[in-house]
Amino acid sequence: MLTRRAAAILLLLASVQLSLAQELVPSRNRFDQPDFSGIWQVLDPAPHFNVEPHGASYGVPAGKGVITAPANGLIPYTEAGFARRDANRAALENDPIGRCYKPGVPHMMYLPFPLQIVQTENTLTIMSEYIHNTRFIFLNRADHFGEGELDLWNGDSVGHFEGHAFVTDVYNFHPDVWLDRSGNHAGGWTLTVNERFTLVDADTIRYEATMTDPANFTQPWTMALYLYRHKDPAKQILEYECHAYADDALGAPELPEAP
Repeated sequence: MLTRRAAAILLLLASVQLSLAQELVPSRNRFDQPDFSGIWQVLDPAPHFNVEPHGASYGVPAGKGVITAPANGLIPYTEAGFARRDANRAALENDPIGRCYKPGVPHMMYLPFPLQIVQTENTLTIMSEYIHNTRFIFLNRADHFGEGELDLWNGDSVGHFEGHAFVTDVYNFHPDVWLDRSGNHAGGWTLTVNERFTLVDADTIRYEATMTDPANFTQPWTMALYLYRHKDPAKQILEYECHAYADDALGAPELPEAP
């Protein structure tokens, strides 16, 4: 026989489990869409340096990795994919970030910079503080512009809502997109990225991205991380202006010689 105290504890545990099992019902905007608007940012800078598990090094924080599939947490490169990654690591000066190019998708989402989401009836726009980087995700079409004929750093994004989640399909990537500062790359011409944005509570987005490219990956693979809402009402996206080849640009000035 259960005592009253034990029964009360079991009832409390059951109610807590039921509460946790209930899906968050996010607020909706004036277009009757789940409302993702706001200023968001990752708290962990480690994926920006390496999306796979890695130890700390000079200027690089350690990270447990953000790859959820496959289970070993490593990118399932093909032989050609490995060769390209190794070539990148042998020439880190070619990092697109170091040249002030756009970071690409999904790297844009976990840069150590805030980003702002703005929604309209036909677009969901993501604006990063990093080098005026703006990404438009179109809600009013299902296919891609000039499919297979364009190459864009951030790809061409179409999206739709699935219940309370926001889901995208991204294609037409520039083939030189890197995933991090360590030389891991996103694939090539045939890369497709599928993203899923889910509000797990009012101030947290679980972001998932699945990469598919048979030429560079032996299987589709997925990363997952969390974006957190900035609560300061005075917070706003400011300006970060990148300076390519900064080491040269900030070198000692060469003054003209007087005749």
